[in-house]
Amino acid sequence: MSTLSHLLRIPRVDNGLRFSVAPDGKEIIFSWNKSGTWELWKCGALASQPASCLTSHINGSKFSPKRSPDGKYIAYAVDFDGSESFQIILHNLQNNSITNLTPHSDYAQQPNFDFSPDGMALAILSDETGNFALHLLELETQEKKLLLDVHRPIWDVAWSPDGKYLAVEAESKASDRALYILAVETKLCFQLQLADQFLNAQHPAWSSDSRSLAFSCENGEWHNIGLVDIESREITWLTDSVGDDTQPTFSRSGELIGWAHSEGSRTSFQFRKRGGELHQVSIGTGIHSLPQIIYNEVVLIYEDVNHPPDLWKINLESGETFQLTKSSDVDFDFPQPEEVFYGDVPALLFRGKSDDAVIDIHGGPDWHMQNMWNPFVSEMLARGWSVLQPNYRGSTGYGKSWQNASRYDMGGVDADDCAAGVNYLLENKIASQFAVTGHSHGGFLTMCCLTNYPKLFAGGSAVVPFLNWIKSHSESREDLQHWNVENMGDPEVNRELWLKRSPYFFLDQVDAPVQLICGGNDLRCPASDSLDARDKLIELGKEVELLLYADEGHSFLKMENIIDSETRRVEFLNKVLTMGSRR
Repeated sequence: MSTLSHLLRIPRVDNGLRFSVAPDGKEIIFSWNKSGTWELWKCGALASQPASCLTSHINGSKFSPKRSPDGKYIAYAVDFDGSESFQIILHNLQNNSITNLTPHSDYAQQPNFDFSPDGMALAILSDETGNFALHLLELETQEKKLLLDVHRPIWDVAWSPDGKYLAVEAESKASDRALYILAVETKLCFQLQLADQFLNAQHPAWSSDSRSLAFSCENGEWHNIGLVDIESREITWLTDSVGDDTQPTFSRSGELIGWAHSEGSRTSFQFRKRGGELHQVSIGTGIHSLPQIIYNEVVLIYEDVNHPPDLWKINLESGETFQLTKSSDVDFDFPQPEEVFYGDVPALLFRGKSDDAVIDIHGGPDWHMQNMWNPFVSEMLARGWSVLQPNYRGSTGYGKSWQNASRYDMGGVDADDCAAGVNYLLENKIASQFAVTGHSHGGFLTMCCLTNYPKLFAGGSAVVPFLNWIKSHSESREDLQHWNVENMGDPEVNRELWLKRSPYFFLDQVDAPVQLICGGNDLRCPASDSLDARDKLIELGKEVELLLYADEGHSFLKMENIIDSETRRVEFLNKVLTMGSRR
């Protein structure tokens, strides 16, 4: 039986940020923690050849590589301390020289950026002005000038192949996104809209002739793939399906367009020739992400409960699959999740053999649990526990109404949905004793469950949580504050709500042991929230354990810290479940 430590040491290709394909389509550069740290690697795209590391001589965790159009350079983002305050590095592949394009900045850069087609400049997203705005960075002089500031965080940018336009994705209302098209020379800009309504759109992808832009967009309840003609601004829909269609990609010839299609916990890759029939391919029943079409194949990242995220390719004519990176040589046989509903709440259920269960709450909240690689869940199942993963109100993947259902009530209806999972497990005689855990917003909801429903749980472990909306908001970056205001209202106008939905002010209701795990460089959920809660719980005479990793941020990057924190989390849950059975 594999131990948790062993499973956590299994590498994985980064599936949160992009990988880069060479202009000739023959080589892929990607981020992989195969060595125990996040480095950039390269491998062949058209034939099997060993992967090799490009960046082991540079400090920091490297992500989001982007190859220059002439193939001579790669730019990538480096996180030196886990704080997500990325700096951008330019790597000359011909002489192996390194240039930090954003040295000594007191502000952060987004890990998304793009080369100009002539390779002379980068479009970057910097929060130098207080929100992530679009800047042009000349590579030779490193001169930077502001191109666009929409006074909301900009998250992504894509340069048209002819160099005339930039497609810009920014935050909008609630959890929506907005797409802008900026003419580089004239600085004229328009936002995508239908009739008089601006679109909730994201994931811009240019056609090879620069005449049209594909994007993922809310169209009724679901995200579909749209196509805008740049000259006429006319929008047509390429899909109209149940489930979300995201991450569009064009072939280099422009003949094919494809996208990731998601229904519940499973995904596939769909594609069609312009005006042709819809086709679908997949590697398995897990998650397909970040697709890029190369000739008649698609390269993407795939994972499921038995396979860590790796690069794969699929032949779009035959459906034949080939694994380009192999993070593990072991063929695992972990239990598959069941997709269940209790009331209106969708969830994944892993059935264990004991009477113990853990409610495992995802973060985001704009995210949802799917059929994914998760060593922590595999460890809990090995201990005989059942695991229920609620896709509570506020989650993606189940329609726009469900995603928006927690707006202005985070810590209310979403916490209710998580706690209701206990009744579902009881009524179906799956378990009789429960613990709760979660990351980020899931850590926040863990503490909401322990304060709002103290009698349901034997204990809870909150990983990188926030507990005090007011204080956490005041200590966050401005781009993070924008999201808070959009989803919980103004902190002064809605102060009563912000206080009511902050578990910090209700810690006296806690009736079970608490574990708090946090990172000292976390800018999303500051460690001070956990420190304050630890102090207050001690003052109240409650049992609490605090694990502070001073050199980590919101997502732990150092392997030894990951192993230590996850091992101690499962040991804590085991302790409270064992203690609870003796009550």
